[in-house]
Amino acid sequence: EAVAAEWMLEFACSCLCRHFAEQSGAEFWRWRDVAQALINGLSQIPPHQKKTVYLCQLLIRIAQGKSLGLQFENDQRISPLESALSFWTLLEREEIKLTKLHEDIRRLIQIQIVAVLMENRYFKEAAEVLERLFTDSESDKPLRVKLATVIKTKDPYVPLLQSFSYSLLISKVKSYIKLFMKDNETNFLIQEATKHVASTGLGTATLQNRPVEDNENDKSDLKTKKRFVLSIILLRDNCGMFLSCVNGKMQNCCHDVDYSLFWIYINCLLGLNNMHNVGKNEVSLACSRRRQRWTHEEDLELKLGVKEFGVGNWAKILVHGNFNNRTSVMLKDRWRTLSKMK
Repeated sequence: EAVAAEWMLEFACSCLCRHFAEQSGAEFWRWRDVAQALINGLSQIPPHQKKTVYLCQLLIRIAQGKSLGLQFENDQRISPLESALSFWTLLEREEIKLTKLHEDIRRLIQIQIVAVLMENRYFKEAAEVLERLFTDSESDKPLRVKLATVIKTKDPYVPLLQSFSYSLLISKVKSYIKLFMKDNETNFLIQEATKHVASTGLGTATLQNRPVEDNENDKSDLKTKKRFVLSIILLRDNCGMFLSCVNGKMQNCCHDVDYSLFWIYINCLLGLNNMHNVGKNEVSLACSRRRQRWTHEEDLELKLGVKEFGVGNWAKILVHGNFNNRTSVMLKDRWRTLSKMK
């Protein structure tokens, strides 16, 4: 189980990296929940997977860096980007040799921590954060002084902040992801996937045999379906589980195992199964979730989940609880509301 979980975590990290680079929002959030659930299940981080875990946590925080209402740390003063900086520091410690790219990303995160606070008119908090961001070293002094001067202007559109923008940070992180993926091409599940693609005819020949008049949407849809089928095959062959399709629904035939993480993964894959109208479906799904009131039963499920798994383990609580079309973020927001009501 531990070995399989390691394979799955590496695969989830690979998917997170790909969807972050492609800016595939909906798919990125699905894989975020999978990766977070796998990470939460670790009693301790294996030394050889530290970079994998740190990178997952970094990407999750960078992707939500401008959402100051989100809290990743117990200290409410810590913004998502400041939390991301702590994981970037851990990543740097795992690197054999630091490059200019590492330094660029560190500086961009530091600048954007201040920039995001200023954009939201939190000038006092921006001034306070400088004390946490920088040491008294001479190498940090120039940037610290410049940012202190920028904060005093109370202008979030000064040239310094515009030159080191959030989009530039995203671009630099994508460059790091590219290097990381190149160094981690030995991912076991991806290797096994390659073998299955070659042996079952799900490879490039399938696309090459398509009619010439197929448009790009059809090709994209075919690739998505191939990923879905391939992932089901991997789960069946490598995790010791197999699925049967009854009335169009996936059913697990192993009843004596704990397969909560397995079903998180399946739910993510089912979300990819029909992508023809993904944009329209995502909007309607998001709207229906926003309009849906919390029931008394759901509140009880949430309280029981927090009691069993603890505050913060939202993905695990979501899997084990009986909720109606909720996400882990919704559970977190609802718990905050219930806490205020108390």
